[in-house]
Amino acid sequence: MATNITWHSNLTHDERKSLSNQSGVTIWLTGLSASGKSTIACALEQYLLQHGKSAYRLDGDNIRFGLNKDLGFTEQDRNENIRRISEVSKLFADSTTIAITSFISPYKKDRDNARKLHTDDNLPFVEVYVDVPLEVAEQRDPKGLYKKAREGIIKNFTGISDPYEAPETPEIHLHTDKTTVEESAQIIIDYLKSKNYI
Repeated sequence: MATNITWHSNLTHDERKSLSNQSGVTIWLTGLSASGKSTIACALEQYLLQHGKSAYRLDGDNIRFGLNKDLGFTEQDRNENIRRISEVSKLFADSTTIAITSFISPYKKDRDNARKLHTDDNLPFVEVYVDVPLEVAEQRDPKGLYKKAREGIIKNFTGISDPYEAPETPEIHLHTDKTTVEESAQIIIDYLKSKNYI
């Protein structure tokens, strides 16, 4: 635990919003592997950037190549993975960037902590439950992970050997077995517009 540190204040969040002419917000996509989180996040990021908004996507796999490459998939490591992403996405939102996170984030407590981190600083947090039946996710299985999990090759796999605690009251609930990527992204865009986030 670092002790010899000092927080250096500079611009307030409201001043940043005024200068950048944009609100910061974190859009937190959660759901099973192969639910469509990353694909929707990519479509959303492209839309926002094409419409002149500052946005950045934080993806579960990509983050583990750098920031979180020291973490595995035990419950403790998953907790730390989400804690770090919560802090990073909060910094993005404070900078008035739209942070789009796509992480399984299977534990309700971790997602609640991410939300609290934002709301304590009056930063918007939009939880998006990317919901798909397990059997559909297994049929998709683009990385072959469910097959390996069923064979016991991958341990601690969410939905098979580890739990997924579904959000109870997300701001947005997508059913990606019934909606296309474009339709799912549009639902998020419409919500952001309704809240004057974009």
